Amino acid sequence: MAQDVKKLQGRTNHLITWRFIKNRLMTVFAFSTILVMLCILISVLITLFINGLSGLSFFTLTHMTAPQGLPGGLLNPILGSMIQVGIAIIIAVPTGISGGIFLAECSNKKLSTIIRFIADIMMSVPSILIGLFVYILLVMTMGYSALAGSVALALLALPVIARTTEEALNMVPSAIHEAGFALGAPKWKVILFICLPAAKGGIITGILLSISRMAGETAPLLFTSLGNSDWSWNIMKPMASLPLTIYQYADSADDTWIKLAWTAALLITFFVLCLNLIARIYVDRHRKKD
Repeated sequence: MAQDVKKLQGRTNHLITWRFIKNRLMTVFAFSTILVMLCILISVLITLFINGLSGLSFFTLTHMTAPQGLPGGLLNPILGSMIQVGIAIIIAVPTGISGGIFLAECSNKKLSTIIRFIADIMMSVPSILIGLFVYILLVMTMGYSALAGSVALALLALPVIARTTEEALNMVPSAIHEAGFALGAPKWKVILFICLPAAKGGIITGILLSISRMAGETAPLLFTSLGNSDWSWNIMKPMASLPLTIYQYADSADDTWIKLAWTAALLITFFVLCLNLIARIYVDRHRKKD
């Protein structure tokens, strides 16, 4: 018996030692991976700031683009991006939230499964294919326009908003639904006035993340809005944007254009960073209130 106990203790000690070694190895591997990713991210941000800040000035933000060899700014691409992303938000947010409500609250499981599967596919489809789809759908009949670019960006944001809304609504406790029904409220009022406010943190986070994705997309705009070196308010005509300006200027031999491309990239990065910070702060405050 004593020998068996000693053997069992030896095996137990060996197992504990081996698990301790594996735990330490995985911890070192995890921290090493994080360190490598942080170094890559920091190096990218440092390069972006060093090259982008040199071209950032009041003149750059208040003047339109100019031909090579002449001083120019980024006013029309900045405002063009704001207009196109704004129209895309107007299209995608109501449609995406409505789709998320349908997926979360609809009793037709077969139809919900099909829509959910299509939304997941759209989230993984390359953005250039969305651009080609809108090119065939709108550009071939209406011509290049800012509206076509906004539709392409909206199609990119739509599945993200729909799936985020669905997940946020699924996290609302069933007791909240039952309380609304117990008061005699119809289902649409329970969803609109009780469930949506309870899930607003997740919904707004999904909207902000989709805006971040739209702001940096280039491929869909190449086939839709095309770009414009002049100022244009007409959404039925080609319109400039920051991603297209980066694409056009980065491949130029003009040092001024290359500097403006770095500056445009810095502006987009700063915009996306601000949106992510807003989403994080809002979600944290929402959780504290809850």
